[in-house]
Amino acid sequence: MPSRSHCETVVSVTSDLLRVQLQDRPGSLGSLALALGSVGADILSLDVVERGPGYAVDDLVVDLAPGAMPDMLITAAERLEGVRVDTIKPHSGLLEAHRELELVDHISAAHGRAARLQVLADEAPRVLRVSWCTVVHHTDGVLERIVGSASAPETRATEAPWMPIAHAEVLDAEEGWVPQVWRDMDTALAAAPLGAPDTAIVLGRTGGPGFRPSEVARLGYLAGIVATILR
Repeated sequence: MPSRSHCETVVSVTSDLLRVQLQDRPGSLGSLALALGSVGADILSLDVVERGPGYAVDDLVVDLAPGAMPDMLITAAERLEGVRVDTIKPHSGLLEAHRELELVDHISAAHGRAARLQVLADEAPRVLRVSWCTVVHHTDGVLERIVGSASAPETRATEAPWMPIAHAEVLDAEEGWVPQVWRDMDTALAAAPLGAPDTAIVLGRTGGPGFRPSEVARLGYLAGIVATILR
């Protein structure tokens, strides 16, 4: 009798993170789900990024059927009135309901300030859905990267005219202090103080999209909690 491995075909399924803006009205999300399903996509999770007058911005993690192309998702979604796809990117993170709480728990379990900062840098990209994370310190005109995620760019910023920093904010990625390679990769930037105005967590999202106000607020809340743990 053939073994199980000979009897079954392993099907490779890929996941994508789709950020969409749609009309905030009853049935709009259901219509989007049907449209994506028509091209063989399955929605695994949904996070509300922002809501405003008459619109919503949502992040959807979507499984694609074998042979389906990501462009098919964009075409299917934007056939609907009032739907615009901001970005679509490969998604390899875990789907977890309380990502921030898990991150805070992991930071608390680490021993020592340096280890806790490294956990923050390593896990923040998955939790906050960004490309990379660093923690920097600025003193006497010198900018030092304390820790960085594995995906943090090798080219480092040497200046930080935006420091000292008082609250979470979007950074202007076109300013002169931003390394050219970051600009070439269309990197959106946001930062928040980490316990003191001269220490900050910096997030980079390569290729966009830009940071929404709700995402900046979320970063500020998380940075405040982590700063309390670090004390």
